[in-house]
Amino acid sequence: MNRLNELLHELGISKVKLAKFLGVSRQMIYNYLELDDINKWPKDKKVLLLNLLGVKTVEEIDDIKVTTDYILNVETRLNNLFDNSIKSEINDNNAIFNGLSKRKKEILHSIIDIAREQLAEDDDTSYYLYKYLYHFLQSVENSSELRYILAYVAKATGFIKPMEFAFNEEEQFIFESILFSAMTLYNGGGASKSKIAESHRRFVNQIEQKMEEKMSRTMELNTCKVQALKELGYTEINEKNASEVLAKIVEIQSRSVVN
Repeated sequence: MNRLNELLHELGISKVKLAKFLGVSRQMIYNYLELDDINKWPKDKKVLLLNLLGVKTVEEIDDIKVTTDYILNVETRLNNLFDNSIKSEINDNNAIFNGLSKRKKEILHSIIDIAREQLAEDDDTSYYLYKYLYHFLQSVENSSELRYILAYVAKATGFIKPMEFAFNEEEQFIFESILFSAMTLYNGGGASKSKIAESHRRFVNQIEQKMEEKMSRTMELNTCKVQALKELGYTEINEKNASEVLAKIVEIQSRSVVN
């Protein structure tokens, strides 16, 4: 079993990917890998694993030499299965993928798939992870820096080439260099809490100020909405009067600017 774990690591096969290949949950994969003998696995799962690794018996696993050609062969077997699986699921859930190109359908499917696996974990970590990711995605359209962060993470974890620049190359280059310096400082242990406490205090103050400004704008908008409804003789906004009410709100806001 030790050799199998080493092999999976060398091949870059994650627990999530192996679970999908075998058609079981990620937790079940952990249970399988804790067993002291692959022969204790369910027979159908053992056969699938041996087919993936390109061997006929469990004993042959110890003799596997991981070469470039071997990695490519294993990846081909994995990708063939996943391509068929993706096509089937996309067809079954057409409404979700409607209007998207092939590559966009595939990336959306992959995101949904890994999110579903991780959210199935019975803890709050995955919940907060995807809650923050959701807010990240809500903000990314309005911030080029957030796109650069995504690119930096993809490069730092080895998923894309370091000199790939999908966005503004000059800005992305500068941002990645600065972020790398910050991460080097963090991982090098030179950024103790006491040394950066003042910086974090400024960060907190800036966030609180933005939240106060947002709350103030919300209250102002609500006040204008109430006034607009009152002037127009309505009690609520609905589909019929929405355009008229919004126009009145703009008018009321313009009055305060003039005054």
